[in-house]
Amino acid sequence: MIETLTKCLQPVLEPLAADEQGRLYSDFDLIAEHDGVFGTGKTAAVLVPLVWRASGWQVLLTLRSDTMPTHAGQISFPGGSYHPQDENLTTTALREFEEETGVLRSQVRVLGRFERYHTATDYRITPFVGVIAGPVVLRADPREVAEIFEVPFSFLSNLANFKQESRIWQGKERFFYSIPWQDRYIWGATAGMLRALALRLSTNISEK
Repeated sequence: MIETLTKCLQPVLEPLAADEQGRLYSDFDLIAEHDGVFGTGKTAAVLVPLVWRASGWQVLLTLRSDTMPTHAGQISFPGGSYHPQDENLTTTALREFEEETGVLRSQVRVLGRFERYHTATDYRITPFVGVIAGPVVLRADPREVAEIFEVPFSFLSNLANFKQESRIWQGKERFFYSIPWQDRYIWGATAGMLRALALRLSTNISEK
């Protein structure tokens, strides 16, 4: 199963040793008046973790604790800020994944990465895709994670499931992507990154 998924995903992902990607998605992509210019931002990385179940491939997502200083109570990928002791951003993503979920980083086979994402809170995030091998024993870090749950990868990689929505933020209407799943509301940066991956998959399929 892992080899089949690898053959599907690796052609659409950037290799780990590649230079920084030129394309940058952001929380401001749907704001017409934004000039597209960003600061350097705080460097961060996340992992899009895929696990095989009888029903098919699932993506592990976390519900952030209400006490987190940013994006509290929101759905996100396991991940966080780059630390000076991290060898590279792949190390950052795997370290944060293990800390937040309790799953050993040695169980993850990283397949590649895709476009960075700049958040309104000034994080420049590099997302990696990884496949989890072996038994998955989840032990959420209660300081950061309120819950860990799974959503079918087939649902999250389907562009038809994404919506454009808006909210009033700081006195202005702000537009964003969302991809609701059952009683879960996935939106903002997490939905934006998922859509970037879905776009890559869609382009690759259409070219075959």
